[in-house]
Amino acid sequence: MPIKSFLALLSILILSPISTVHAEAYPSTYSPLPSEATLITNATILTGSGQRLDDASLLIANGKIVFVGEGDAPADVNVIDASGRWVTPGLIDVHSHLGVYASPGVTAHSDGNEMTSPTTPNVWAEHSVWPQDPGFSRALAGGVTALQVLPGSGNLIGGRGVTLKNIYSTSYQGMKFPGAPAGLKMACGENPKRVYGERRQLPSTRMGNMAVYREQWIAAQKYIDDQAAYDKKLAEGAEDAKAPTRDLKLETLAAVLKGEILVHMHCYRADEMLTILDMAEEFGYRVSAFHHGVEAYKIAATLAEKNVCGALWADWWGFKMEAYDGIQENIALVDRPEGSCAIVHSDSAEGIQRLNQEAAKAMSTGNRSGMNITPEHAIEWITLNAAKSLGIDDRTGSLEAGKMADVVIWNSNPFSVYAKAGQVFIDGALVYDRTNPDLQPVSDFELGQLLEVTQ
Repeated sequence: MPIKSFLALLSILILSPISTVHAEAYPSTYSPLPSEATLITNATILTGSGQRLDDASLLIANGKIVFVGEGDAPADVNVIDASGRWVTPGLIDVHSHLGVYASPGVTAHSDGNEMTSPTTPNVWAEHSVWPQDPGFSRALAGGVTALQVLPGSGNLIGGRGVTLKNIYSTSYQGMKFPGAPAGLKMACGENPKRVYGERRQLPSTRMGNMAVYREQWIAAQKYIDDQAAYDKKLAEGAEDAKAPTRDLKLETLAAVLKGEILVHMHCYRADEMLTILDMAEEFGYRVSAFHHGVEAYKIAATLAEKNVCGALWADWWGFKMEAYDGIQENIALVDRPEGSCAIVHSDSAEGIQRLNQEAAKAMSTGNRSGMNITPEHAIEWITLNAAKSLGIDDRTGSLEAGKMADVVIWNSNPFSVYAKAGQVFIDGALVYDRTNPDLQPVSDFELGQLLEVTQ
């Protein structure tokens, strides 16, 4: 092989496309905790995939679900008699700010929104996550085994979100869900136009919002095209091949256009959601989920048709004009069309502790309006559908053989106001037990406060 051709090939191997060359930056170091084979018997099981099994069993071993319903268990398995109790997949919150707006809520812990520019796709929420946030253990006590931590909504493009396993670690890398795609937090409507309008800069209007979005996507497409042209020159052995300058903002946006990063869009009004969907079609990317979406019920059929999830509150609206036209039946109506993906999210350090009750409110409202929503279906709003929007439904979100053993044992029907998570398993390891103080995780920060109280 001529030396020029060899060097060109070597350059291609070393300088892979911009959007993927640094894909493994800050990789997950998460490793499942040690676990033992456990057989849960005599339980009412909601699989997360539409089934309810009464007086059923579930076997977990080696961090995975072995069977649900009936099957052969090893003789030395740890047996939990769950008579009178209910079992579900671990709950997943797709919209959380734990760790980036940590407790206690002081200025020093306010790390969730880099509002110094209308577009900051270069920032990553994980770099703000404080693993010592006591909110993580509170969420665990509510049955939450995984969550997406997002930047705030003060600017148009807030940055990358990260999906975490709700395991205590000294680093955010130790919590990162292995292989979960990053999310890109974007926001439409009042928030960005207010923030930057008050600074007398673009955008100060909704049309300004759209103009800035489109300019950013145009720049990202050029970034991809420049890289492709460079790769072509390298392959041809051109001596004048010059690598494009790496740009952290455009690197993230280019990854979105290539389908490597999922878009999670803060948006309230139906008309704006439709405009955003048109923009996504213009530039060839997909919106994974609209978050908050108090008017999502108006376009439920469109969301289902375009395979876009609605990550919604059960009953939180009216606190600003774009949140005015909300109804309690929002989630139930978004859920109705064939192929829909309704999700209950929290956006709250308190709400994440009772995600099951938030889903219960949405189910109850739907049923009062004549919709026949069963517990085995509603549980999908906080398990499998959430996993779908995060791109991890092949590994978690439902109780199926081969999936991660993320499991919650409840003292009663999880949609009851009296329901409490009794035991929580993550990858088969018992990480929370309401009856055992040794299995009620306490962060380093909180431990320090408790020691001061007891001394």
